[in-house]
Amino acid sequence: MSAFIQQLPALIGVVIGALGSYFVSMRGDQVRFRREQAAHWAERRLTTYAGFARALKKSVTLTYRIAAHLGNDPHPHPLSPEEAAPHLAEATDARDPAGEALLMLGTPDVVEKAREWVVVVMEMEAFLRDRTHSPETWSAMLQRQRTAREGYYAAVRRDLALPPGHSGEWQLAPTLTG
Repeated sequence: MSAFIQQLPALIGVVIGALGSYFVSMRGDQVRFRREQAAHWAERRLTTYAGFARALKKSVTLTYRIAAHLGNDPHPHPLSPEEAAPHLAEATDARDPAGEALLMLGTPDVVEKAREWVVVVMEMEAFLRDRTHSPETWSAMLQRQRTAREGYYAAVRRDLALPPGHSGEWQLAPTLTG
């Protein structure tokens, strides 16, 4: 028995080492799992946020073209309200599932900024449905839409811990006249 007692500290050391190794391994697996889950959901949110922005931007682009037809916007490809109607309906229909996905996966801040952007776009659509001719009013609406879009993108960047991005306002180079 004295041989067993002499080896007992070594056996206890092996058991403690094995348990320690097991617990460290389990903790590492838990941390890795949480990190992978966070990355997975961040990727899903990014996809959802981008899908919503694309769906809404289709409506915005169509409003630019309709506004050009009505004399409110300098867009180079005007589109009559009659020609645009089926495209606008399709774009509006695409916004609904994108919005539902946003409600499921988006943070409250992102969802609120999305709502603000959609409200401005809906006001633009109503302005055009009334066939209003007022370039000044249209210009103010465009600025509100750009501000709302920028607010949405800033909220998305905050949620996904991305650095600040571009405002989205592109300055066109002056055209050369010769």
